[in-house]
Amino acid sequence: MVAFDEAFRRQLHELFVWRRDVRRFRTDSLPAGTIERLIEIACLSPSVGLSQPWRFVVVEDPARRRAVIEDFKTCNADALRSYSGERAAKYAALKLSGLAEAPGHLAVFADTSGAIGSGLGRATMPETIDYSVVAAICSMWLAARAEGIGLGWVSILNPARIHDILDVPQSWKFIGYLCIGYPEAECDRPELEQAKWESRRGSGDFTIRR
Repeated sequence: MVAFDEAFRRQLHELFVWRRDVRRFRTDSLPAGTIERLIEIACLSPSVGLSQPWRFVVVEDPARRRAVIEDFKTCNADALRSYSGERAAKYAALKLSGLAEAPGHLAVFADTSGAIGSGLGRATMPETIDYSVVAAICSMWLAARAEGIGLGWVSILNPARIHDILDVPQSWKFIGYLCIGYPEAECDRPELEQAKWESRRGSGDFTIRR
């Protein structure tokens, strides 16, 4: 049995504290095999019924990357129009993706038609397939941070358009588009908190007892 001591637990807590959603990347290339290694770690994550529904698309083609960036710009402009006044000005000032700078682009999907796991555990909650993929992304996120690598999750995208750009099976559900690279700077506070968009609450704000 592997034992994790108090020193390890303190370091693990620090890893959680310093994990950030990175939007500001250096353009330095990642060492060969980095993304593949992070994917291997992601695949160690738990999944409902051991279904392993995650599907990863390493996006290297410049034309596809440009198409993703254009889709982000379109969606971001639409999002900006949903705000007004001071909130709109704040939104316009935010940097919400590192798509142009990050050396690594990775799209993550959930295979909703996969036979692996034989449907165990998801008859009443089929969305646990999606949750399993999110858990894999979180594992990758922490592993990347432990190596000094930043990961940014871009959600301001049109899923149908991403499907078309990347030419993936229709049974794959788009979960997230990740930018991966070395961050320009490191901080233990979320960038949106620094920009005064939102503040982080404590666990007591989200916990009830019955």
